[in-house]
Amino acid sequence: MAAVRQVILAHLPQGYEEAMNWGMISYQVPLATYPDTYNGQPLLYAALASQKNYMSLYLSGIYADEAARHSFEAAYRATGKRLDAGKSCVRFRKLDDLPLALISETIAAMDPKAFIALARAARASRRG
Repeated sequence: MAAVRQVILAHLPQGYEEAMNWGMISYQVPLATYPDTYNGQPLLYAALASQKNYMSLYLSGIYADEAARHSFEAAYRATGKRLDAGKSCVRFRKLDDLPLALISETIAAMDPKAFIALARAARASRRG
């Protein structure tokens, strides 16, 4: 977990904050930047969690954008590593299970302004 955290911190765009939220190490848009969230909590960009049998890396930026998710999944598989993904997370047991270059690229890909715009568009589409 410490090594993945260091990769995230090294590539996290300016404007996100690291916090403990929802029982995970969270990388989020501060409420001072974007207070209009659906649940009153900071907008979650990424997170790291330790489960009983594995660790999870949550990447909200790609799971909020179908094209980005498909691109990420294809790039992940192209590394030769086995993708074990849920609806909003990548599960891994050891550091070698993760393609760290892809994780770095994915974390660096979206600044808070772009992520907020994505969140607003997703929220608007749900409202109809």
